[in-house]
Amino acid sequence: MEQRRLGRSAILVSNLGCGTMTFGSRNLEAEAFAILDRAFDAGIDFYDTAEVYPVPPDGKYVHRTEEIVGRWLKTKPRDALILATKVVGPASAWFTPPVRAGKGALDRHHLTRAIEGSLRRLQTDYIDLYQTHWPDHDAGYEETLAVLTELRDEGLIRVIGSSNETAWGAMKAEATAAAQGLARYETIQNNYSILNRRCEDALAEICRREQISLLPYSPLGGGVCTGKYLDGNFPANARFTNYRDSGPRQQKMIERFINDRSLATVTALQALADEAGLNLAAMCLAWSHQKDFVASTIFGATSVEQLEEILPAHDLKLSEDVMARIDEITKKYPYPLG
Repeated sequence: MEQRRLGRSAILVSNLGCGTMTFGSRNLEAEAFAILDRAFDAGIDFYDTAEVYPVPPDGKYVHRTEEIVGRWLKTKPRDALILATKVVGPASAWFTPPVRAGKGALDRHHLTRAIEGSLRRLQTDYIDLYQTHWPDHDAGYEETLAVLTELRDEGLIRVIGSSNETAWGAMKAEATAAAQGLARYETIQNNYSILNRRCEDALAEICRREQISLLPYSPLGGGVCTGKYLDGNFPANARFTNYRDSGPRQQKMIERFINDRSLATVTALQALADEAGLNLAAMCLAWSHQKDFVASTIFGATSVEQLEEILPAHDLKLSEDVMARIDEITKKYPYPLG
């Protein structure tokens, strides 16, 4: 696997990263271990989780993903892996029940409890990349970065990153860290795919100029970019198939990801992939890691069979013509995810 640096840090990661958000709900432990083992054997060394996983969040199994990943970690050399997790932050109020009582702000109280819990569940004494799952713009960045700097200096984490961050937040955090001599966010983990190119509006330039690595999540648009939802299909056990009976919040997610524009985009992408002799999912992942501001593209797989379709993307390089034609398709159907 090609290795890429996280921001300005010394940490190198594989250009594909293994996401884990279905482990403990859609995937039982044995299935999760099989996926993780195959990814490791293929040369993937970057693994991403979060204290609130699995998703969709549910109080019945909150924290279960970290526990599964922690047990798997014990089967591998710890220093051979780059492990990332996240503190949920203010969006904990969105989950039922919250991860911790209260708003879940990114303050000393919540950060220290979150890191204690994650280290315990992951059965490790350090986390390579510790990320804020959702920003806390109302509270600012001073206390958050100060506490995260202390955790770094104590050896509990190596570098820090953000997730679901805005362009304003990225620059505000960078300026705060520089002015006060605090640890800086080396990475930003945001939704980025052919179906959602909003990062290119402003955030991509920040990543380039400030040397902050983007870690795209949902690079296949929630699985829509595999083509499995074309022609009105809702395959058994697929994410949005399961969401249909999960309430109004999940119904809105279905409508966001599966709509006329997203399906038209994927239909055009499928035709392009067929013409170029490419697997559609691999083409979409290769498109992501060919972007110069991307370090590792974080995929999710719910079976080893899905993973096998993804793995060829690691060394796939799309031609200039294919890249240009993807641009033409997305210009025809701009912002299909809203």
